Amino acid sequence: MQKHVFLFLAPTILWKMAFCSPGPKTPTSFRQSTDTAIVQQQTYTNPVWDHDFPDPNLVKAPDHYFYAYSTNSNWQKDGLGGPYTVPVLRSRDLANWQFVGDAFDKRPDWKKGGIWAPDVTYYRGRYIMFYSFSIWDDPDAAIGVAVSEKPQGPFRDLGKLFSSKEIGVHNSIDPFLMIDKGKPYLVWGSFNTIYGIPLSRDGTRIAGEKFKIAGNHFEGSYIYKRGKYYYYFGSTGTCCEGTKSTYHVLVGRSTSFKGTYTDKSGKSLLDGGGTLLLQADDGPDGFVGPGHNGDIEEDQQGQTWIFYHAFHKAGTGHGGRVLLMDKIEWQDGWPVIKNAQPSFTPQEKPAFPGK
Repeated sequence: MQKHVFLFLAPTILWKMAFCSPGPKTPTSFRQSTDTAIVQQQTYTNPVWDHDFPDPNLVKAPDHYFYAYSTNSNWQKDGLGGPYTVPVLRSRDLANWQFVGDAFDKRPDWKKGGIWAPDVTYYRGRYIMFYSFSIWDDPDAAIGVAVSEKPQGPFRDLGKLFSSKEIGVHNSIDPFLMIDKGKPYLVWGSFNTIYGIPLSRDGTRIAGEKFKIAGNHFEGSYIYKRGKYYYYFGSTGTCCEGTKSTYHVLVGRSTSFKGTYTDKSGKSLLDGGGTLLLQADDGPDGFVGPGHNGDIEEDQQGQTWIFYHAFHKAGTGHGGRVLLMDKIEWQDGWPVIKNAQPSFTPQEKPAFPGK
């Protein structure tokens, strides 16, 4: 979610800012399970959630459901209610999603701004959420923390973790919790260098000095451990200009969580490096501005699936940044998405019981 370059800023506010308290409850019919229909399906087609769902993040819960969270959204024009501080979806198979509610009963109010890019992790027996709290061109954007015993919430807000001025990093948004060797770290930043910092044992306070992970051409960070490598996924370009968005995803890897991360050519991500993973479709259909990938999930055959947002290229659907999923193949130790573009034709579903 970029806000640092004036050329990018004006469109961003149209999609990210929603300062109202949670809206009306969703109709019961909308919350009804679709598990019976899921059993018969063999394929899925993007988007897997065709409503505004920016900056998605996923977590797998002990109840065998996957839960997804996004930047504040308003679906009133779709007949689905809102505005929602952090809308929550759930799914058994990653391909079919249903809305379950707002993560907050009461919107955090310790600062003015929108609640953006939530990151939820099941950690030490409860769910911990980090979220961005900011407005357009915010001189002191901040990151907050909340906790819940249930993945759907309600989350109890614990307030501010740190602000940009306090931590010394301009535009401190886009948090990501990384657990490395049993220790929690927060990774964050948006086009002002990507940093990491150690957290307290319970994950709710900073507990050390910050360190650099990637350069100032990234935001929306996500790190995935596979084998001996840590893979850094970062978004770059413009996120929020509709069909003119240039968002795309680059990747690098390191044998250490703290880096140095390098791309296929060996160039450091601190010095402008990054290997292309995902970009807009090059035809008249499909999707544009893919990015801010939020988690890679594994199915029961060990296949990996990445989630991210994008705009309908042809202006179809409900509009906004919708939720997409695509399969990641691993080639010579590097993640690859077919054609490096979002799929928009029927694809084989992830492998789960009942498929």
